[in-house]
Amino acid sequence: MHKGYLCIVLHSHLPYVRHPEHEDFLEEDWLYEAITETYIPLIGMFERLISERVDFRLTMSLTPTLVSMLADPLLQERYLKHINKLIELAHKEIERTAWQSHFQSLAIMYLNQFYKARETFERYHRNLALAFKDFQDAGRLEIVTCGATHGYFPLLDVCRESVRAQVKVAVSHYEGVFGRKPRGIWLPECGYHPGQDEILKECGIRYFFTDSHGVLHGTPRPKYGVFAPVYCKGTGVASFARDLESSKQVWSSIEGYPGDYNYREFYRDIGFDLEYEYIKPYIHPDGIRINTGIKYYRITGTSNHKDPYAPDWAREKAAEHAGNFMFNRQQQINYLYGIMQKKPLIVSPYDTELYGHWWYEGPMWLEFLIRKIAFDQNEIRLITPSEYLVENPRNQVITPSLSSWGWKGYSEMWLQGSNDWIYRHLHAGCLRMTELAKTFPEATGILKRALNQALRELLLAESSDWAFIMGTGTHTGYAVQRTKDHLLRFLRLYEDIKANSIDEEWLAQIEYKDAIFPAIDYRVHT
Repeated sequence: MHKGYLCIVLHSHLPYVRHPEHEDFLEEDWLYEAITETYIPLIGMFERLISERVDFRLTMSLTPTLVSMLADPLLQERYLKHINKLIELAHKEIERTAWQSHFQSLAIMYLNQFYKARETFERYHRNLALAFKDFQDAGRLEIVTCGATHGYFPLLDVCRESVRAQVKVAVSHYEGVFGRKPRGIWLPECGYHPGQDEILKECGIRYFFTDSHGVLHGTPRPKYGVFAPVYCKGTGVASFARDLESSKQVWSSIEGYPGDYNYREFYRDIGFDLEYEYIKPYIHPDGIRINTGIKYYRITGTSNHKDPYAPDWAREKAAEHAGNFMFNRQQQINYLYGIMQKKPLIVSPYDTELYGHWWYEGPMWLEFLIRKIAFDQNEIRLITPSEYLVENPRNQVITPSLSSWGWKGYSEMWLQGSNDWIYRHLHAGCLRMTELAKTFPEATGILKRALNQALRELLLAESSDWAFIMGTGTHTGYAVQRTKDHLLRFLRLYEDIKANSIDEEWLAQIEYKDAIFPAIDYRVHT
């Protein structure tokens, strides 16, 4: 009999980046890299485990913005162009490294990886969300939703209608894609504000996740700490808190597994290493050097000297680290079981893009871990939050505290000198959107189109990604521009609607540019 549960949660998110007005747009590469390096390797892992009848349970969030991009025909066509260029580059690399056998074997490895990516992409009709839907329908994966555009709820709560719209649009979108209502939600940035569980209950959500201190600082203090979920007072919505020990062991590049010297070095890519004229056709058309995904070196050490990557060594390390992680969870569960006199639950959430993109061996490590848990021990059982609540329906009732999993644990990452200016505009936009929704409760025709587009623009402006990028100082100009563009489009729509002077040609243009959520209903913003 097992003595405890392990709930692995993968948070899959990318901001909505779609620019049909440009043939090549640098930030769209975020999606293409994630497809090739993270989502397709994970799909391959799921397929192998299911075909070999390895029992497992995992939980994934797929945010509405990510699912929308995966389903977008324009981005699908552009990804196919992207992967075909990588296949062409890998063929050239095999020729270039003909007299360097070690590097040539790595070039062959990448070529096979790119061919596999293209085959998988086409097999799922270019929409990888369908693959994850299949795994959920098979009972091995639980997919949870997120805020519609990953808006940071604690700072949107000034205007509660925005939070409600973020959740309602997300739930409706999820049901349209996956054919069922979502049971759980990943609160964007794990950001929770007391009382927002009322909106979750209203939308049929049964549980959400918080960082450790969201539950540990709750009232009253949780009897079992983070090792059992709690129910929110007044709503009964469950909150699952992150276990810091298991999380840090994986995500930390310094103390965790990804920093091992045998693993592949992320920052040495041929897009930067090779001669400009050779690599020029495979980087950005403006001449900006970018990552291609072809990387020939391992971490090696802390200096700039890097040795060639050895896949067999890395594979051995991934298996060793999977065994170490399982051993540590066994020890943790045995200790907690003796104290709690009930089966503890360890919730281990990670950004999905860690697996494969940042940590190349991540999907391999995860597959080793799942297999070891299935065959090498009997103390740990993988479980999803929904399954846990069915088996353990009695849980303590508390009020969780305000929290996030961002820098310093609260809202500082999204509320600092570089980005605090956005919120007065978002809050004013929220009030105006509510005004429009109440003024025109039964709109039709072009008025309805304009009202729906106004809500799209406001939701896109609310994305926490823009404030986060401003806070980190990376791609700052793009994040500022996206925020301003969406707010200005919203304001023009507001004024045109109020003046009964909607410019249909301009409306059609922005409907094409910002084509997210085709079934959106502006009336949710009340």
